[in-house]
Amino acid sequence: MSTTSTSRGVLDQAVPGRPDDREPSNGRALVVHPDIKTGGKPASRHPQARLAEAVGLASAIDLQVVYSDVARVAAANPKTLLGGGIVERLAGVVAEQAIGLAVVDGDLTPVQQRNLERAWGCKVIDRTGLILEIFGERARTKEGKLQVELAALSYQRSRLVRSWTHLERQRGGYGFMGGPGERQIEMDRRLIDDRITRLKRDLAEVKKTRDTHRKHRARTPYPIIALVGYTNAGKSTLFNRLTRAHVLEHNMLFATLDPTMRQLRLPQGQDVILSDTVGFISDLPTQLIAAFHATLEEVLEADVVVHVRDIAHPDSDAQRDDVEAVLRELGLGASVDAGLIEAWNKVDLLDAEARDRVESRAARDANAVPCSAETGEAMDALVAAVERRLTSAFRCLDVRVPHAAGKALAWLYDRGHVVQRTDDEQAAELRVSLDPADIARFRDRYGDSAEIRDAPALRADSVAG
Repeated sequence: MSTTSTSRGVLDQAVPGRPDDREPSNGRALVVHPDIKTGGKPASRHPQARLAEAVGLASAIDLQVVYSDVARVAAANPKTLLGGGIVERLAGVVAEQAIGLAVVDGDLTPVQQRNLERAWGCKVIDRTGLILEIFGERARTKEGKLQVELAALSYQRSRLVRSWTHLERQRGGYGFMGGPGERQIEMDRRLIDDRITRLKRDLAEVKKTRDTHRKHRARTPYPIIALVGYTNAGKSTLFNRLTRAHVLEHNMLFATLDPTMRQLRLPQGQDVILSDTVGFISDLPTQLIAAFHATLEEVLEADVVVHVRDIAHPDSDAQRDDVEAVLRELGLGASVDAGLIEAWNKVDLLDAEARDRVESRAARDANAVPCSAETGEAMDALVAAVERRLTSAFRCLDVRVPHAAGKALAWLYDRGHVVQRTDDEQAAELRVSLDPADIARFRDRYGDSAEIRDAPALRADSVAG
């Protein structure tokens, strides 16, 4: 099966198929997904969907995918991962199509990678190498670049690849597809270890800065709402729709890598911070999970996590499982078990029958909100769900504040939800819903001037509007 994707540029890469015969690659690539039998158990993903995702990953860095296929493998070959017949057939394709790079959508050992390069006469990278290459091109912030480089070096260290190419190349990326440095310097373990040590030290400094920012937010507390989800689920489009920001949104895997935060005012007047995070993906390299842990701490600190799902994708449920697995690895298992708010995005792409099924499922799931960030459909319902979740732990107080204590009154309106007010000549009587932490802050600051007593609890929907 042949598939072609558009390419906005050409990678000027060296192809190490034969050490004595390297020529620049024209960016033409082959993508193969190994469909390996797993003890008779059905795969969680359809092989064609996995192949399409791998093609999308390759296209995300401007590779021209001229051939793609699913290779059915009874058992992994320790020498080449793929069977001998498949390796031979694809060697013919590489020669016929003048392919300079082959992407194997799976994990290759260094031995398997070397053997495939010799058999095909072109550069070979695996899924992890491809994802790291994408991250190397897309990271823009200092922290993002440090994190990606650390992940890339951890991956390279076990392979002792031939070059330190990312220090010499201009186009970004992390050298898994070759480059001019490949003909200059032999990478050794000591150099990698020294660089890893420096990167960890630099990241520790960045983490201190992030901790300072987080403490600053704690002094002027705004709840954090974190958007998480599979890559290309529409998180950035939703982020822009809600905040009127202009974060890059594109129908492309990993369009967003560096986290972005914006202030958002909820309908009842409460200000929150909305955070757009890096997208997850199946078989996310462990090096990246470790390296991006500091960035993803924003998710750990979030008051509400919204899982944005591409409900129109055929593997939407499997993608949900992948995202939840990463969240558990980050330490959010309790939140996952309790049930995340799920924005079932891209309902505008469903036909009438599929949409009816989705809406019927959502009617039975209190945490699900079918919506479309592209058209703006059901954005109010999603925000209301976030507001209900945010205020579910709030306590209701009756507070009597003298009119002269204007700062105390302003503080209550700014931090809480005032649901009732009566005034007499001396004071204002407020019934207000507050976060427990804000109740403690109010007592510390204004307890001497205000009378505070517990009030009957409000239903969450009355607090959120």
